[in-house]
Amino acid sequence: MTDRIVSLLRRPLALADAGMNRLYTWRYNPLYQSGTIVVLAFIAMLLTGLYLLLFYRISSPYESVLRLENQAFAGQWIRAMHRYAADLTVVAALVHAFRMFVQGRSWGARTLAWVSGFILLFLMFVCGWTGYVMIWDQHAHLLATEGARLLDILPIFSEPLARTFVGERPIPGAFFFLNLFAHVALPIGVAVLLWVHVSKVARPVLLPPRGLAWSIVGLLFVASVLAPAPLGPRADLFALPETIDIDWLYSFWLPASRQMTPAAAWSAFIAMSTVLILTPLWTRPRKDEIPPASETHPLLCTGCFQCSEDCPYEAIDMITIPERDHPVAKVDPALCVSCGICTGSCAPMAVGPPTRAGRDEVAHVRALAAEHDFQPSDVVVVACERGAGRVAFEDEIEGVPVYPTICAGNVHTSVIELLLRSGAGGVLVASCPPRDCCGREGPKWLEERIHRGREAELRETLDRRRLRIVYAGEGERGLVMRELAQLRVEIKALADADKEESVEIETVCEPKPMEEVS
Repeated sequence: MTDRIVSLLRRPLALADAGMNRLYTWRYNPLYQSGTIVVLAFIAMLLTGLYLLLFYRISSPYESVLRLENQAFAGQWIRAMHRYAADLTVVAALVHAFRMFVQGRSWGARTLAWVSGFILLFLMFVCGWTGYVMIWDQHAHLLATEGARLLDILPIFSEPLARTFVGERPIPGAFFFLNLFAHVALPIGVAVLLWVHVSKVARPVLLPPRGLAWSIVGLLFVASVLAPAPLGPRADLFALPETIDIDWLYSFWLPASRQMTPAAAWSAFIAMSTVLILTPLWTRPRKDEIPPASETHPLLCTGCFQCSEDCPYEAIDMITIPERDHPVAKVDPALCVSCGICTGSCAPMAVGPPTRAGRDEVAHVRALAAEHDFQPSDVVVVACERGAGRVAFEDEIEGVPVYPTICAGNVHTSVIELLLRSGAGGVLVASCPPRDCCGREGPKWLEERIHRGREAELRETLDRRRLRIVYAGEGERGLVMRELAQLRVEIKALADADKEESVEIETVCEPKPMEEVS
């Protein structure tokens, strides 16, 4: 059932990714950067919130916000930017969670990231709730009364909170102080949980590329200036407004909650939260479908530390054993996601997932070469199964053999070298975009090994003109086919040039010896 749901969701996500790539390229695709956009928007909230805090007064909350609105140059757009950044945080967080779910990155070693991410999203909602209440307009009044109604069912208060808002007495300043305290303290908890969220990954990227970051900040600024956030009428405890404008990102639950009893509302919240927080359990594949963790062969390990440095999840430690006089790699199965990047980073082929280590790849390539009589004008496609237009699931495309791999970073450079030395004229590596790699850094390290001499590097003697890396998402089959067609044209031209250079010159007549000419 879960597999069917995921397969249905993958196609619209792939189409959206492909459309964004055409507009912005994979480097600046905002869908690939949803996690980092959350952090950027959170920072924008903090900076604008510090300014707003200078003018907020708990003794006259609505009036202090109104004075901000009437500031000639700063207050109105800064408040709007604070609100729009809060909205962007929620949207980006939901997109990020959706991607992780659809791509199967919510269980196993990624469980902590999923659970902490869910708690982060909840804290953001509570932080937004307190922020709206601080304004004390009609929307804030509605949030406060509904929140009090739901909290009164809990046996933690000496008297019902709902009595605070019936108008029999002025609302105590302590109410606004507690909201202000929570609104300031919660971001600290968010920052701590954000550290927990990325604590199990190496080299976490927290901010989007500079160009995208400044574009987002610029758009927030323009939106804040051109469309200031509305400020509703002041809350009146003795009046029941006919209509109230609410923020559907933070207050979407209000219409449903008001139609339910507190017990029913809490039951629905607990049930939904339980399903979401237990996602790592119900999305976990069957035991026989879980990719096995990498393994090491200590007697082959040379102690170069490269696999430990390249592992995106810090799952490999270097330890000492009696049999060797240098450290050897050891994999922690609890942290390994079986991306196979360690396979590509190990020159002596001493580490990698079972059946996907370097020696296994070489054996697979030899079998592929034995099935095809490669000619100098032929091309082989090495395709990532997680992206690359899903061509990895075909034996051939346009008459070109396909060698599938779970991640481009799993490919040992010996695979490329062996394909070329087996007679193939060129190799096209079709990888998912670096910003959307399920192994996080597979395309990055592959390019480093091929073009920049990173261990285990491709030999310098191999002609790089015969190699090409194309970054394509799951919905970008056309891009792979275009790059393949272009490479085939170039490889044919190289093959024709080699033929011309190898042709012996034939003379029409034999030249006379010099002595006869004289």
